[in-house]
Amino acid sequence: MKTYKIACIPGDGIGKEVIPAGQAVLEALATSQNAFRFDFTSYGWGGDWFRQHGEMMPQNGLDALRDKDAILFGSAGDPDIPDHITLWGLRLKICQGFDQYANVRPTRILPGIDAPLKRCKPEDLNWVIVRENSEGEYAGVGGRAHQGHPIEVATDLSVMTRAGVERIMRYAFKLAQSRPRKLLTVVTKSNAQRHAMVMWDEIAVQVSKEFPDVKWDKELVDAATARMVNRPATLDTLVATNLHADILSDLAAALAGSLGIAPTGNIDPERRYPSMFEPIHGSAFDIMGKGLANPVGTFWSCVMLLEHLGEAHAARTLMDAVEQVTADPTLHTGDLGGKATTAQVTEAVCNRIRAGSAGIKAA
Repeated sequence: MKTYKIACIPGDGIGKEVIPAGQAVLEALATSQNAFRFDFTSYGWGGDWFRQHGEMMPQNGLDALRDKDAILFGSAGDPDIPDHITLWGLRLKICQGFDQYANVRPTRILPGIDAPLKRCKPEDLNWVIVRENSEGEYAGVGGRAHQGHPIEVATDLSVMTRAGVERIMRYAFKLAQSRPRKLLTVVTKSNAQRHAMVMWDEIAVQVSKEFPDVKWDKELVDAATARMVNRPATLDTLVATNLHADILSDLAAALAGSLGIAPTGNIDPERRYPSMFEPIHGSAFDIMGKGLANPVGTFWSCVMLLEHLGEAHAARTLMDAVEQVTADPTLHTGDLGGKATTAQVTEAVCNRIRAGSAGIKAA
């Protein structure tokens, strides 16, 4: 029986609640499928680790993760630690250290979710946002000088390389090609950012020639936000820079009903290193420890993890269970207008996995 080695990094805030919930549904799935098992290793990195050791994760932390098949990540963020320290010290250290250059964020309106776009049918909002995840606005190039003086200066440079843009464009075109509509929107801001973003546009044109069956268009990022609200059915797959996609994917999740249900995968398409899967909702310290966190974003991230591992049947089984649960309003957490707890939603998903397995065996 195949054993998958999974690193679990709950991180901060509600990450400590939703990652154990994710492990529970994966364990239920492994038991019901009886075709594979999981070997989980948990790492207590994050804000608490920082308070003890002065760093968000050990200097050699990547070595501990290197032999894993995948990483399940919770969140990074602590009210007592500056955000740039928590992000760069943990999540981005893993993403960049393992060259997880494709951040993939599917978005759609799940059954039973009351999404804010009342004129939008669920089939009209079914997107995948591909985010360049290794350079661009989050390249980490810049600095500060003359701090505390009137002449203080601070710079953050957006760095784009031809290799980096080519590989994310190629990934996005290939993903669009695999989806039924074969439709891609390249998000840009080349009217104002006249160097790197112009190169981004030029490379999109060049890569598009490799995918003649993919219909594609170009949209300025500000216009893309309006299009997501006013004409959602015209979009399918989108590709954007690190910052632009970061913002657009949060808007997409909100339009689908809640950030609490949104998943993401930080992917190394060449599979040189483990890829990392996480909900996008953040640490949400205001509800930490109250059992109110929505675990659906983590469960959907687990679906992506299973797909990445090649366990397509198990991924479909889990997604079916999640959709059965979201279809029941009594199992909605507070972010969806309900009163269900993290534990209740988790148990409901596990029960539906077990019930589905029992039905298959009975048949």
